[in-house]
Amino acid sequence: MTDYAELEKELQSLIRGVPHLIADLANASALLWRALDRINWVGFYICDGETLILGPFQGKPACIEIPFGKGVCGKAAQTGSTQLVPDVHRFPGHIACDESTNSEIVVPIRDGERIVAVLDIDSVIPARFTEEDRAGLEAVASLMERELTGLWQTKKCQTADNG
Repeated sequence: MTDYAELEKELQSLIRGVPHLIADLANASALLWRALDRINWVGFYICDGETLILGPFQGKPACIEIPFGKGVCGKAAQTGSTQLVPDVHRFPGHIACDESTNSEIVVPIRDGERIVAVLDIDSVIPARFTEEDRAGLEAVASLMERELTGLWQTKKCQTADNG
C-alpha cells in the first residue's frame, strides 16, 4: 500500500521553488515510478489545444499524441475528472499504447480553471487502482497544481465539459 502523504512530502521537496516544468514533471514521474507498485507506465501528457502530447514518463515508449476526448487520457482531459478504469479493454475507444496494460488511472492537472496536463498510470494487473489510489493521486495532482502554477508554456486544453 502506498503512503500518499509521504509521497506528497517527497514530491514537494523535489519541485517546490523549481521553475522548470519539464524537470519537475520528470522528477515527479521518476518518484511515482519508484513509489507505486505493480505499475508498468507512469507519466504526463501535456495539453496543446485539443491534443495531448507525450511528456516526461517512465516505462515503455508510448503514444506521442492523443486527441482530446479519445481514450482514457483524452476523456480525463475532456471531462476534467479522474478516470479510474479497472479493465481498459472494456473502455470505449481505449488507445492501446502497450497491449500488456489491463488497468489505468488518469488524473487531470489544472493551471487555474484550465486543464493543462494529465497524469497517466498503467498496470498489467486488472483492477490495480483503488479509490484510495484515486484520492492519493488526486492529492498529488493538487500539489502539482499549486507548485507549478504559471509554469505551463502550452496551449491549455479547452475548458473541461464536466460531462
